[in-house]
Amino acid sequence: MESTILRSSSLSLLPLTPSSSHPLQASQSPTKLRLSRSKSSRSVGYHQNCRLVVRNACGSEENGSGNGSSISSHKIFMEEAIGAEYGEGFESFRPDGPLRVDVDFLNARIQDGFLQRFRYAMKPDEAYGLIFSWDNVVVDTRPLKLKAWKQLASEEGEKIPENGDAQRQLLYASADHAIHKILHWEKAESELDRLMLRLSQIYYDKMLKLSEPMDGLKEWLGAVSTAHIPCAVVSSLDRRIMVQALERMGLKKYFQAIVSEEDGMESIAHRFLSAAVKLDRKPSKCIAFEDDPRGIAAAHNCTMMAVALIGVHPAYNLRQADLAVANFNQLSVINLRRLFAETGSNFMDPQHEMIERPPPRRTLTIDTSF
Repeated sequence: MESTILRSSSLSLLPLTPSSSHPLQASQSPTKLRLSRSKSSRSVGYHQNCRLVVRNACGSEENGSGNGSSISSHKIFMEEAIGAEYGEGFESFRPDGPLRVDVDFLNARIQDGFLQRFRYAMKPDEAYGLIFSWDNVVVDTRPLKLKAWKQLASEEGEKIPENGDAQRQLLYASADHAIHKILHWEKAESELDRLMLRLSQIYYDKMLKLSEPMDGLKEWLGAVSTAHIPCAVVSSLDRRIMVQALERMGLKKYFQAIVSEEDGMESIAHRFLSAAVKLDRKPSKCIAFEDDPRGIAAAHNCTMMAVALIGVHPAYNLRQADLAVANFNQLSVINLRRLFAETGSNFMDPQHEMIERPPPRRTLTIDTSF
């Protein structure tokens, strides 16, 4: 994939092209967005301490692991913010000040080169970018989370209610809320961190044993790979865990970008925007695959199309999606074209109002010659 140069009057973002050809083995020469200005840096030390929020699609170490063995419970069992309600994005910090990367910035600055425009005119499918959420889109995580809660309860001498409604709440509630309000465990506040960390460890262990993705996903990824449509997967999980799970399921070769906990994104929409940057596609040219109404709202906030998977939530809760399917077997590449065929790629752009003006009044003159 060709690297795109993002330019403005005062700055430029230049992605460095990785030396490795494998989509998820670019860690040997990591791709980072390099920010520069015409004026010199204020401080070398400050420059070394600052880092970009948008990182390489494959992390900083081999196989995409960010820090090796550390496990964090952050964002795994908690409700995340939707983000980008007003089109706002995230900030990248530089020696001479922060750079805000928002939806309008990316749609305006990610421009296709001449050769790309010519190629996309011949093969329009390649202009799209597909972004897959991890939970219940790539992997059915509901039984994993429930088993993690049951194992933690067994270790702590507690019980998980058999009520179906209570168990469904465990899948979406934050860990501290679930412990105090749903399970009613009498645990001190000082014990919460230990319980959340242990819950995350159990969940990660079960994640590494996965061998089957969602029904029809592998065939669908094979179809879009044949059409040369780049794909990304986003999650709040540790990158090393995601890469190992993808390898075990045989899906690693289909994803050109990964957005994980190491990318430091604060909301669902920010992860979508980070994935668009890594895929080198405008947000308005991307399609997000989600199972949750909150993820669909985040995709629309980023000017992306949204395809919903019915299952975790009923169809009537996913009506805001541009397309809703029961599984990936119902999809074809032609569906992607139809999503943009009705409204075009500029469906969120302001349109000029056509005002009909009356024709100018004509004056009849009579020339009389004597």
